[in-house]
Amino acid sequence: MAGLQYFKTDGIRGKVGKSPMTPDFLLKLGKAIGIVLGKKKEQKIIIGRDTRVSGLMLQSILEFGVLSTGISTLLVDCIPTPAIAYLTKFFNASAGVVISGSHNLFDDNGIKIFDKNGIKLTKQIEHNIEQHINNVRLYYHAKNFGFSSRIHNPEMQYINFCKKIYPNDFRLSKFTIILDCANGATYQIAPKIFQDLGAKVITLAISPNGININNNSGSTNVAYLKKKVLLEKADIGLALDGDGDRIIMIDHLGHIINGDHIIYIIAQEYLQQKKNIGGVVGTSMTNMGIILGLKKLGIPFYTSEIGDRNIYQTMLKNRCILGAEPSGHIILSDQNSTGDGIIASLQILSIMMNNKKTLYELSRKIKFFPQILINIPCKKEINLDKNTKIQTIISKYKKFLGKKSRILVRQSGTELYVRVMVEGENYSQVSKAAHHIAETIKLL
Repeated sequence: MAGLQYFKTDGIRGKVGKSPMTPDFLLKLGKAIGIVLGKKKEQKIIIGRDTRVSGLMLQSILEFGVLSTGISTLLVDCIPTPAIAYLTKFFNASAGVVISGSHNLFDDNGIKIFDKNGIKLTKQIEHNIEQHINNVRLYYHAKNFGFSSRIHNPEMQYINFCKKIYPNDFRLSKFTIILDCANGATYQIAPKIFQDLGAKVITLAISPNGININNNSGSTNVAYLKKKVLLEKADIGLALDGDGDRIIMIDHLGHIINGDHIIYIIAQEYLQQKKNIGGVVGTSMTNMGIILGLKKLGIPFYTSEIGDRNIYQTMLKNRCILGAEPSGHIILSDQNSTGDGIIASLQILSIMMNNKKTLYELSRKIKFFPQILINIPCKKEINLDKNTKIQTIISKYKKFLGKKSRILVRQSGTELYVRVMVEGENYSQVSKAAHHIAETIKLL
């Protein structure tokens, strides 16, 4: 199988109006999705989106492509990505499609696709779709079109799903929560879930206008959330990203709790409950402190390629039910088949209640290795593996930092960035290495 042209780490992503996020491409993509995934005419394809100004336009074009293959669609409009995964299974759809640029700013958008089981597509299926994109013939016979319809109140379907995971007497009335919805797809759903469960909820970034999604808010911008947690003396701060599949938390003292912390806390709780978790799946970005901490608990750790799709596939292979990335993708496959920020948040709040501990108390014993992550913007993709200058400096610092260290330099699969991650035992050495490598890349 040749390399993929359009699908990257998490679906298809790009600047709206530039390849591949153009009307003609979305039309071909819609038709390819209908051909590859719409095997049974009686099944439908669910389509949803986030709050970006471009979302409705792209949804209309992509839906037209799907309908032209004779496959009917179910529209859910603005709804979180994990809700699409759930609704695809609930309505016995043949696939679910989300139009979202995730944690990126409004001028980016993208396509994430789930199969009939609510699982992100394998590379083989993505390859099949790409083959049809490149070879599709755009001709239409109106009498053969599928039908477009809307699901009535899909938000309540997902809200009830999230709440029914827990017993009827599950209440959050003791918690004050600062909730940042990033002006994204969770802006109505998330506050209602936590309020219905009795929490005092103070909301941030719940007024989307099409262009403010993730702008100084959400899981990649927690500075104001941290300030608000301390100001309100809240128990916890929750920062979702634009499509709700990531979560970053703030404890009551203002410490950032990332995906590594979260999955460790959940794994430890599952172990105490004697659940058969099989192990935990992470990536090359997972902090070594978490891996060693899990080992002490007797919990195996498995490394997958970056991206929650790859994490889930590795979970299936090793019969694990827990997987995560530091960025906040948390997969609890006993509850949902993809990263779900709301469900991960409910799980942490449940653990806090069950153990009568603050989030700080649950996380403070986790010993992280010093790790620095630097994102370097670039105008085009760089072949890092073949760049001798970069490879030479990486080799130099690997020797400098010693055996208990890691250096990862990679092209982002979702944005035009080179990501540099350096980890080791000594913070000053790690910082020196990370910044020197980053400055070298900037000069390329």
